[in-house]
Amino acid sequence: QVQLVESGGGLVQPGGSLRLSCAASGSMFSITAMGWYRQAPGKDRELVAVRSSGGMGNYADSVKGRFTISTISTRDSAKNVMYLQMNSLKPEDTAVYYCNAAKRLSDGTINEYWGQGTQVTVSS
Repeated sequence: QVQLVESGGGLVQPGGSLRLSCAASGSMFSITAMGWYRQAPGKDRELVAVRSSGGMGNYADSVKGRFTISTISTRDSAKNVMYLQMNSLKPEDTAVYYCNAAKRLSDGTINEYWGQGTQVTVSS
């Protein structure tokens, strides 16, 4: 099992910045990727940014150049935190942001875990 807890959301003016955090705990072995998704009212959940283990981040076109995904993991996996630095925020970035982790199970299948979400509102 993997537990994910997001924090850092809030209200920000257009052009402002926020940094979201996702604290991951539990069985982090065989995590293949972690990422951020968002869901705006009346819309489907969409990928914002994802980073595979040991790889670079991949971003939705709408956030490229503005958002940066990063992770910090201690050697003993006691601390695992993923961040989403969001700059030059726009009203269309308003959504609930979710942390996601993909874990490969012993039978080779992939199980996905989700956080509870954190609200980001961009408005003047």
